[in-house]
Amino acid sequence: MSTENHHLWFGLGGVPPHDDPKAIAMQARLHWPMIGMALLALPAFFLDVYAERPALHLIGQILNLCIFAAFFGELAVMLALTRHPGRYLLRNWLSVIIVAGSAIAAFSPEEALVPLLRTLRAAFVGIVLLRTLRLLRHSVSPEALPYILGLGTLLMGLAGAGFYWLEPTVSSYAEGLWLAFTSGATVGYGDFVPTTWPARIFAVLMVFLGYALMSVATASIAAFFIGEDERKLRREMHHDIKQLRDEIAKLREELHASGGTAHPTPAKSDTEEKT
Repeated sequence: MSTENHHLWFGLGGVPPHDDPKAIAMQARLHWPMIGMALLALPAFFLDVYAERPALHLIGQILNLCIFAAFFGELAVMLALTRHPGRYLLRNWLSVIIVAGSAIAAFSPEEALVPLLRTLRAAFVGIVLLRTLRLLRHSVSPEALPYILGLGTLLMGLAGAGFYWLEPTVSSYAEGLWLAFTSGATVGYGDFVPTTWPARIFAVLMVFLGYALMSVATASIAAFFIGEDERKLRREMHHDIKQLRDEIAKLREELHASGGTAHPTPAKSDTEEKT
């Protein structure tokens, strides 16, 4: 199965081929903003579900509203720009599920936080992260490396605060940051480990995101060096072509100076050879 078919199977097909150029340009323009909005699903989930302080719970609800507005707005804009709205929905059915899931997370009442709803919200976070991984896959380029490193730094900083809040054995932000790094880098030294279920769920999500970011960063660095080799080879080819053109021009000048353009000698007929 090709990569395109895999994207369609998971509802990540993007804009159909040969669609309106405005839709293609808008999809590229929304690439990094939607990655940032998707990553908000992590703090929104833990603040809304596990926060005990009303202020933190309110922040989680606000984040859920922002996620809903962002994904609903993206879907509405893309449907307005694409030439094939029905085909776009079929290729991106995951976006429809994300909009529905973010609406449930944003507008469900607090007393409705039963285990089933919490499970649905956790599944929603997983779906959003799947969408994020797909977007990161298309970020492999030397130009995207600063954005990837910045995103990774921001993610580690927020994850450190998350572990400091969720894990009782972590007594400082520095220890939470270290646990976030060892989890995201899939090192796991064992000096700090998650002991509660919220911290373990958070660690699993950090492993997936950390592995994805490290893979994209490594691939972008490799693409940088490969690009340098390609540019060097291109410069050498241009130099050789220019040198060849100069030699041809010099040969033409020498030929012109020696008496004009040479013409091939016509072959003699059989009658001329007999005479």
